[in-house]
Amino acid sequence: QVQLVESGGGLVQAGGSLRLSCTTSIPIFSNRAMGWYRQTPGNQRELVASISSTGSTDYADSVKGRFTISRDNAKKKVFLQMNSLKPEDTAVYYCAVQIWNSDYWGPGTQVTVSS
Repeated sequence: QVQLVESGGGLVQAGGSLRLSCTTSIPIFSNRAMGWYRQTPGNQRELVASISSTGSTDYADSVKGRFTISRDNAKKKVFLQMNSLKPEDTAVYYCAVQIWNSDYWGPGTQVTVSS
């Protein structure tokens, strides 16, 4: 059974940092591309960052230079280091994986950035 659980969210002042973690039970984790998404009320979920099985990364323009995605294949975890946070980064953050055309999501973790 595929499970993903995010942690590390919270309340932080603008300019601060948070590190999100996603603990997974994904089979053959090292072969999977992983993504971090975020969603605000009334809006669609948007891709924030992704990391391939080989470690290549990609970021939304809005977070480039501030966020860093990484992975630990031995522990089956993926991370999102978020620096220089802005109020507009406030959202529920989700990690996700696609396996055999099925999408799997964690329950999300709330990030709130105060101005």
